[in-house]
Amino acid sequence: MGEPDDNPERSAEQAALFAEKRWLKILAGYRQPRAGRSAFELAVTVVPFALFWAAAWAAVHYSFWPGLILVLPAAAFLLRLFMIQHDCGHGSFFARRRVDDWVGRTIGILTLTPYDYWRRAHAEHHASAGNLDERGVGDIETLTTAEYNALSRWGRLGYRLYRHPIVMFGIGPAWLFLFKQRLPFGMMRSGALPWVSTMATNLAIVVAAALLIWAVGIVPFLLVHLPTVLLAGAAGVWLFYVQHQFEETHWSKKPEWQFQHAALHGASHYDLPPVLRWITGNIGIHHVHHLSSRVPYYRLPEVLRDHPELADLGRITLMESLRCVKLVLWDEQTKRLVSFREAARLATA
Repeated sequence: MGEPDDNPERSAEQAALFAEKRWLKILAGYRQPRAGRSAFELAVTVVPFALFWAAAWAAVHYSFWPGLILVLPAAAFLLRLFMIQHDCGHGSFFARRRVDDWVGRTIGILTLTPYDYWRRAHAEHHASAGNLDERGVGDIETLTTAEYNALSRWGRLGYRLYRHPIVMFGIGPAWLFLFKQRLPFGMMRSGALPWVSTMATNLAIVVAAALLIWAVGIVPFLLVHLPTVLLAGAAGVWLFYVQHQFEETHWSKKPEWQFQHAALHGASHYDLPPVLRWITGNIGIHHVHHLSSRVPYYRLPEVLRDHPELADLGRITLMESLRCVKLVLWDEQTKRLVSFREAARLATA
């Protein structure tokens, strides 16, 4: 038996790490999906999306322009379809890899997201989230205060523009879903799969769009589908942003970086109202998802119900999340995200 540790801070840290390690075993009990429930979740998402899309088209066809507001619920259900695609990427929706993959690839035509390329990038995000040494793939670019201060004037301006809300949640989603995902950026030399995924998805998108344009006309198609995709994309980027860009998130370098700790403390519990929680596929329970990505999204509430001590970890409400927009730099001294103004104050302190 080893000697007792005289350093209470280190003992507390070790105890915390030990407590977190047991969660992997606990969450293993929630990883089994229910095939009937998964099929039901898919049906109650695809059917309303199609109905709202068709109703929005009918509004355009009969010149009932107020009916275009129906693109809002269509976008909401398209966002939910992306959450199903997301679970398929983790192999957690039907837990049958071939079924998950083909469901994910099919949904990817609607979400303009090449499934296999995205799945690989997202896996890298899960493997390195919160690791300062492994930023850049599947992440929102986040600089430390030291890195930002070392940039040239033009470099700082570029970063400020990138992190501006209009760019991040307006121009950014349009660029990502309409243009960037048409090529396997970041994986150009990672073998054939990213290229096959992006090119096959592009071809399928062209065929699907051509059929819809032939059926409904190019103007109605653009008036309905383009805002639907852009609204869903903006909401998706916002969710991804706020689930990691909150003040008390966790970033560190190895050997301090540990997967379990980064998962539980580097991802938020975005405690949304029930309707938004349902539409977003419980993705707000993001810390649990990062710790065990094989738990189907519809079982994540079970985890919080059975283990309420997890509910307060990284919890932010809808109103609190709006303040996260100003948090743009990681300060390694205070170990939290800060605004540009606070970073400037800390630099002169």
